[in-house]
Amino acid sequence: MRILLIEDDQIIANFIVKGLKESGYCVDHAANGLDGLDLALNDSYDIGIFDVMLPKLDGLSIIEKMREQKINTPIIILSAKRSIDDRVKGLQSGGDDYLIKPFSFSELLARIQAHLRRFNSSNEANGSETTQLTIHGLSLDLLARTVFREGKKIDLQPKEFALLEYLMRNAERVVSKTMIMERVWNYNFDPQTNVVEARISKLREKVDKNFNTPLIHTIRGLGYVFKNR
Repeated sequence: MRILLIEDDQIIANFIVKGLKESGYCVDHAANGLDGLDLALNDSYDIGIFDVMLPKLDGLSIIEKMREQKINTPIIILSAKRSIDDRVKGLQSGGDDYLIKPFSFSELLARIQAHLRRFNSSNEANGSETTQLTIHGLSLDLLARTVFREGKKIDLQPKEFALLEYLMRNAERVVSKTMIMERVWNYNFDPQTNVVEARISKLREKVDKNFNTPLIHTIRGLGYVFKNR
């Protein structure tokens, strides 16, 4: 799942990004309102976390512009403003939740998970995207963060879960190391690193080793593909 964070305080941003990545989420971060708005309008996210006081464009204006474009992504507002009027204004602008700074990461994570459950339950009721991916006998639950293959539970580390999710969302399509680094690690590609190969190897040990049909395949010179042949 992908999260958009718009926060100009670098210490807070680093704190949130680190925690979310350790929890298995992919995070894009913008440090000002205009860059954040560009990401919000031109890419797809499962949830947004927006500060209110931002350089160039404030967080509430970003939310209003998103809602004008019929983008219904759940938004958690972060703010040091504590008054009821400020909270009401944030929610009336189109925000879904309001978290006062300072806050604990565990509370932020719990709110993210709660909004994802509600948003995806609504989507499922409308016939939209489900919170569970099931392909070739492998099931990945995006909210419970569980993986089963042929009824057997597979325990994955957060980064392995994110990698498997990305491969499954692109099933039958070859994804390069560069694409994986950008989407799963949020890093620019470094040709000297073997982090992708190492994680793919560990993922194969868990997903493929004890089953008759491998699902994760290497396409020499191109990348990797999730398929059952």
